[in-house]
Amino acid sequence: MSFTEIAPDFLLPDEVWDQVKLAIPPEPPKPKGGRPRMDDRRALNGIFYVMRTGCQWNALPRSLGASSTVHDRFQAWVEQGVFLAMWELGLKQYAEAVGIDWEWMAMDGALGKAPLGGKRNGCKPHRPGKIGHETKPSVRWERSATCHRDCRSKSA
Repeated sequence: MSFTEIAPDFLLPDEVWDQVKLAIPPEPPKPKGGRPRMDDRRALNGIFYVMRTGCQWNALPRSLGASSTVHDRFQAWVEQGVFLAMWELGLKQYAEAVGIDWEWMAMDGALGKAPLGGKRNGCKPHRPGKIGHETKPSVRWERSATCHRDCRSKSA
């Protein structure tokens, strides 16, 4: 059973591919020959699969291509600005279809602590220099030996 039979939702539709392929540069020449290059659409399907699922590159299903090949293509396309060009094409199409009011734009973002982070198991940050206004001790090995001994006694 192939990947296309298992998860067709992860594959680019033909109408999207027809637009996106305009941003992909042509294959570089191979004066010495070599293996045929992996199909660009298949590589892009693999890249989007990793981005959408959040899996590691090595967990990419083999039916989408070799993980190292897909990752190499991803890195090359990032360097060549392919994804920026895809974004610009999509933005242009959206502006033509719906319209974008460039006079009124806003950007927002938020960063927060990850929930359920768990307890810390290390020593408390009571060493001088952690906050910045204390002086550093003259003999550092005495402080670190005490810290590690305290941590061992608490965990036992």
